[in-house]
Amino acid sequence: MKFERKDLPVGTPVVGMIGGGQLARMTQETAIALGVQLRVLAEGPAVSAAQAVADAPVGDYRDPETVRRFAAEADVVTFDHEHVPTDLLHELEAAGIKVYPGPDALVHAQDKAVMRQRLDAFDAPAPAHQVVASRDEIADFAKRIGGFPIILKTTRGGYDGKGVWVAESSEDPVVDEAFAANVPILAEEKVDFVRELSAIVARSPHGQAVAYPIVESVQVNGICVEVTAPAPDLAPEQAAKAQQTALRIAKELGVVGILAVEMFEARDGRLLVNELAMRPHNTGHWSIDGAVTSQFENHLRAVLDLPLGSPAARAPYTVMVNVLGGDDESTADMHYALLHCLARDPGLKVHFYGKSVKPGRKVGHVTAYGDDLDDVRERARHAAAYLTGTIDE
Repeated sequence: MKFERKDLPVGTPVVGMIGGGQLARMTQETAIALGVQLRVLAEGPAVSAAQAVADAPVGDYRDPETVRRFAAEADVVTFDHEHVPTDLLHELEAAGIKVYPGPDALVHAQDKAVMRQRLDAFDAPAPAHQVVASRDEIADFAKRIGGFPIILKTTRGGYDGKGVWVAESSEDPVVDEAFAANVPILAEEKVDFVRELSAIVARSPHGQAVAYPIVESVQVNGICVEVTAPAPDLAPEQAAKAQQTALRIAKELGVVGILAVEMFEARDGRLLVNELAMRPHNTGHWSIDGAVTSQFENHLRAVLDLPLGSPAARAPYTVMVNVLGGDDESTADMHYALLHCLARDPGLKVHFYGKSVKPGRKVGHVTAYGDDLDDVRERARHAAAYLTGTIDE
């Protein structure tokens, strides 16, 4: 079924979201509440968002004509992912279509070298870095920063730990793997960090911005597995500094919508920008149940230039744990496992993404909140472990 604008109540805004993953699926819930018509350009008829959004044409986000047709039927275009070519987005803007975040901002989430160069221009805190094109340049960079190991990253296309290598020397075999990606390679200091943090902000076209509490994220093999809001034992001045850094980046880059700034809390006290995402982000999923206004609602409010909602937490602590597919066949029927999880913890919140279970795949998340951090963590971790078959009681 396809909705025509004439079938919608007068004044109903239409938001076109390119990408049909779980982020678009979770955006639909708040779109319904706000009376917004969400359209999704889906990768296939059964992808996560297409199961929940009635108006979800299937098409290739790299095909200009497909994107033009899709954008023409929306009041504003936004994204479930950052992979749409920026020249195509410039073309949409030239045709008078609102695109948020715009291509001049989005390129900083697509290309890590461009991001580093731009952040350097206004002294945003970052690990030492350099684009490298040879083993000799890698060796020179390592010497300049005090030696190996160093991090090598593809400047484009990496996510969830893909396109990232730790090099122990300029002759390390991973150097060949990195250069085989056939995109520029960014070398970075391997930061001695205490933990990873995430600063999420929302910004509207006229410059209103709000900052969510700084969260601690736990990564395993490059995949986020757990988020705690707010980050425990983070000094108030450090939390404020992280929020201010994210707000400044959003302003300097002209971001509209959600911006997630992933950071390292270094052992020497530095807060260093690792990566940027310009869309709702995994480290902000806690906000669906744990904040006054979720990141998904504030993303929609921002791209429609509506007043932004409060990002304040509803409880002293909220913990979100991702539900990842395992190797065991027992993970196939997670819905049966809900009987145990919901009976054990009536306050638990469970979100499934409508995905088939595959090893390591994010198929959902669970959220718990309350006054006692240890208790909240145990509840969320237990539920995720039970749903994946890691435990059976």
